[in-house]
Amino acid sequence: MENFDIILTAVKGEILKRESVINIALADDELKAEVYYSLKKEPLVLRAKANENDNIKLRFYPYRLELYVNGILCDEEWPFGEVLIKENPEFNKLAKEFTEDKKEVPSVVAEFTNAEGWRPEENVYVGDCMPYTYGGRYHVLYLKDRHNHRSKWGKGAHQWEHISTNDFEKWQIHPMAVEIDDPMEGSICTGSFIEAGDKQYLYYTIRMSDGSCAPIMRSVSEDGYHFKKDKSFNFRLSDKYTGESARDPKVVCDENGIYHMFVTTTLKSENKGCLVHLTSKDTDRWAEESEPIYISETADEPECSDYFCFKGHYYLIFSIRGVGKYLYSKEPFSNWVTPENPDIPCKTVPKAAIYGGKIIFTGYNNLWPHLYAGTMTFKEADADENGEMIFK
Repeated sequence: MENFDIILTAVKGEILKRESVINIALADDELKAEVYYSLKKEPLVLRAKANENDNIKLRFYPYRLELYVNGILCDEEWPFGEVLIKENPEFNKLAKEFTEDKKEVPSVVAEFTNAEGWRPEENVYVGDCMPYTYGGRYHVLYLKDRHNHRSKWGKGAHQWEHISTNDFEKWQIHPMAVEIDDPMEGSICTGSFIEAGDKQYLYYTIRMSDGSCAPIMRSVSEDGYHFKKDKSFNFRLSDKYTGESARDPKVVCDENGIYHMFVTTTLKSENKGCLVHLTSKDTDRWAEESEPIYISETADEPECSDYFCFKGHYYLIFSIRGVGKYLYSKEPFSNWVTPENPDIPCKTVPKAAIYGGKIIFTGYNNLWPHLYAGTMTFKEADADENGEMIFK
């Protein structure tokens, strides 16, 4: 039985308890479910507001665990290993198998107004943002965060959500761009969008559940809204770099049709954070360059890189400990100049897209000090004749 439900009625105190297997209890109007898996000593914990006689449902997939109260999804987690309740003698009495009805999701699933200070749900937050322009619209991919990076025993279990606008007032919500559908996937890390030929690509790394080196992967679309993982595409960085921390690939195409990818990691020989520079003629086969495009002065890894050309200057963006930085140059991939003030005043890990002749940064505003994720925020920028940015 791969997919199954456990359905119960809420009562005060313990609702279901099987030692080190599953424990569901209601106290002070909070429902708490602890579910144990074979590869971890600690349980996955899900919570929701509930009252006596409410209908409670735990829905089990091999790669996701969902908690419903009266038919409303209230919390999620992402497992790794076998769920131990299957070994309980009462399992067949408790569990009800179901077949998932997978329907085609429309390209626009909902709409809302004003994304400044926005988050999708009361208990769902905005993490790293990845803006781009496509089809005359400003798009933002962002990491969906449930538990402040604590999901899946601290792996994060982030997935990519997708919204867009053409006026920054009315926004459309699109289907989830990249979801976790394999228990080995600990989190879908930050990445980037690019259109190549008649297809659209999302490039990202996956933080693996077993702690192994993060592979660089991609998803593909033919309409820009429905993406499917490309199972044939998968590679890792060479041993010169720290593979476990590889993340945030940014892919761009130069004036000669050559594709470039920048990947966050650490250069082992110098113990310094860097952006590895890879090139490709076709987006399928990537060759490593001899030198990273950027090497930090310290061990801090430059995360969430971005790159664009604006008013005759090239810009390289990255964040150090969440603070956005920028360099600029007259050359496309070298001779970077550090401005007098390189900080980008757009909260946490900002990235940008050119829209309507303006640089529009998107980042997230932490709701809690020292914790991950919050609400979406924006900042407009221009540039003077020397290349230094002017923030508005």
